[in-house]
Amino acid sequence: MLKITLDGLKETEDFGLKLGSILKGGEVICFIGDLGAGKTTLTKSIAKGLGVKDYVTSPTFTLINEYKGRVPLYHFDVYRLEGVEDILDLGFEEYFYSKGVTIIEWGNKIEKALPEDLLTIEMKMGSHIDERILCIYGSGEKSNRIIEELRDK
Repeated sequence: MLKITLDGLKETEDFGLKLGSILKGGEVICFIGDLGAGKTTLTKSIAKGLGVKDYVTSPTFTLINEYKGRVPLYHFDVYRLEGVEDILDLGFEEYFYSKGVTIIEWGNKIEKALPEDLLTIEMKMGSHIDERILCIYGSGEKSNRIIEELRDK
């Protein structure tokens, strides 16, 4: 586990750029945390680190947005889903095993459908309005490599 404290939008963007720059494709990242914790903001900066030029928005009502970058980015928001059956019925697991990077906001709602190798980023509000605390967990070879690279940078 890696714990990082970010103070403000600039540090959040810098962290996202760094994370995006080390992703190679095939990774699945699960964001969990309170509403307003910054999941979409962090996704936007990861997208920049992946070379995405498009404007990144939350797919709350569409469930998924796809972006072209150095590798494809698939951005899910599963907040409105009732459970894991909803995503399995839609066939979204093909994204989880693709050559792109998959980011899932509220991934804990579909935990049983997620791949074993998963990078989980839990986002918590800090002691003041702009502070965010990230607890980053890896559960496989790719995700643990990412954590080690984040530690080294």
